Amino acid sequence: MKAIQVRSIGGPEVLELREIPDPVPQAGEVLVRVHSSGVNFIDVYYREGKYHAPLPFIPGGEGSGHVEALGEGVTDFAVGDPVAWWGPLGSYAEKAIVAAKSRVKVPSGVGLQSAAALMMQGATAYYLSHLTFELKPGNTALVHAAAGGVGFL
Repeated sequence: MKAIQVRSIGGPEVLELREIPDPVPQAGEVLVRVHSSGVNFIDVYYREGKYHAPLPFIPGGEGSGHVEALGEGVTDFAVGDPVAWWGPLGSYAEKAIVAAKSRVKVPSGVGLQSAAALMMQGATAYYLSHLTFELKPGNTALVHAAAGGVGFL
């Protein structure tokens, strides 16, 4: 399969399109044919070495696509199911391994591009508005940088 791979820390020039073996799902994992991959600042931080990932690595912490193969013990998904995920790295590729804790079924009526784009920003918006401080009627929230994905949500 083709994948964008980082083999050394640096600028955009270290992103290499490479041919690598297809990954194989282990117990509790699914293999997904990637339709869309989210592109986020955290991907830049990994590439620049601000966040650590063992080299070489495939960037991309969120994505969407269709299940292509099931690892042992996976019973809540079937081959062909549309899924989206957030974490770990690996979505800048034709295929990605996704763990059970990271994936959700994409509801009918939600496009795969939207599903990929909403995973990280949606979880962050929910975390900030429900878990860090539960917003209730009468509360006021100041949203910084509303042009970004989290602010928009």
